[in-house]
Amino acid sequence: MMRNRPRLTRRRVLTAITAFFGGILGSAACRYPRPRAAQPANIKVGLPASPTATSAAPLIAVPPTLPTLPTRQLGRTDMVLPVLGLGGSASPLSRPGAEAEAIAIIERAYAGGIRYFDTAANYGPSEERLGQVLPAVRSEVRIATKTSHRDRDGAWRQLEQSLQRLRTDYLDLWQFHALSYDWDLDTALDSQTGAIKAAEEAKAQGLIRALGITGHNNPDILVKALNRYPFDTALVPINAADLQTASPFINHLLPVAQQHNTGIIAMKVPAYGRLFQPGALTGMAEALGYALSQPQVHCAIVAADTLTQLEENLAAASTFQPLSASALANIEQRAATVWQEASFFRQWA
Repeated sequence: MMRNRPRLTRRRVLTAITAFFGGILGSAACRYPRPRAAQPANIKVGLPASPTATSAAPLIAVPPTLPTLPTRQLGRTDMVLPVLGLGGSASPLSRPGAEAEAIAIIERAYAGGIRYFDTAANYGPSEERLGQVLPAVRSEVRIATKTSHRDRDGAWRQLEQSLQRLRTDYLDLWQFHALSYDWDLDTALDSQTGAIKAAEEAKAQGLIRALGITGHNNPDILVKALNRYPFDTALVPINAADLQTASPFINHLLPVAQQHNTGIIAMKVPAYGRLFQPGALTGMAEALGYALSQPQVHCAIVAADTLTQLEENLAAASTFQPLSASALANIEQRAATVWQEASFFRQWA
């Protein structure tokens, strides 16, 4: 039987986080901060060091003129996001021993105009890294994380841990991670014992603002999910090799997302660089342009292994314009030469 878990409230979460981090969050954080425009002045914000920090507290430097990234409303949510977000996996953010590199990437992403940060409970130290930087600019950013648990109690535990590591008392988006099979969906959507019960309780208490799903290899499961429950968002692979696969996300999922006005966030956009082989795509401008030109795709998250990669991603996002049908077809033709390598994540279970 399911263990009776004490109901977690916003007050209890805030108390736990405050105690854990020595009072770095005040009671004023218990209300949702309303989004506000970034200040035009040259601001340096000192952050409290995290318990694991080994260096001086990082600084966020905001240039006098902030970069402008195109923005889109995320489906039927009230979030308006830049078209580029920062992914928290497969980079220094998730790599033990790479704290300095991770902090530099997060700070530069914010200074470069990124306001959406995506992570997960099982991305190594990723949540902690974001928790070292983002609390100082919490009202400016949108934070998304994920739970891999399908049951209510397990999901609650991960939510508590995520809030503590991120040093926040609410999430803008919480996602059911990597739905792949019918049992994933059936278990998670059980109204009494599934993760959906934890999500609905947390949403009612103001701990999460939106609820989403993610998946890497089975668009049909995500279609079932959107038809069974009004999820706010879906994070899915959208890249130029997708149409070569047996079950493209572009053809299977995006039309259903349009019907429900589900916010679609693209991932695996450059397929970890596998789309940039000779004869295929020429760089991030094409990879990002292709994904963002698909109907119902509102935002793309891309990880950055180095500051140089991040700068290339920012440059591509800042100049994005929707691509023509002929340009899309040309990109698809070139991507077809490497589609199997660029679809490696389809084998993930």
